[in-house]
Amino acid sequence: MSKNALSDVKYSVLDLAVITEGDAPADAINKSRDLAQHAEGWGYTRFWMAEHHNMENIASSATSVLLGHVAEATESLRIGSGGVMLPNHSPLVIAEHYGTLATLYPDRV
Repeated sequence: MSKNALSDVKYSVLDLAVITEGDAPADAINKSRDLAQHAEGWGYTRFWMAEHHNMENIASSATSVLLGHVAEATESLRIGSGGVMLPNHSPLVIAEHYGTLATLYPDRV
């Protein structure tokens, strides 16, 4: 461990694409993209999104789609899902979605 152990820590963001009062889901999605861009600039290494459904203030129900949006807007930030609700998706579809993301954004998923 180095003299300054905190300098060796890799930081991540976990985002839910929260829809704040007066905003539309598109605003929340764009704010998530902007947050990812800022996080990358600040030296963060990974951006996670969590899947939630039937919550009027959270826009992260289509996590793999949002992660593609984030990856397209950043250059090196690694992306990942903080959780995939397996009862809601076919395992094959999940593998295909994340496999496609890994093909589009090598070494970032």
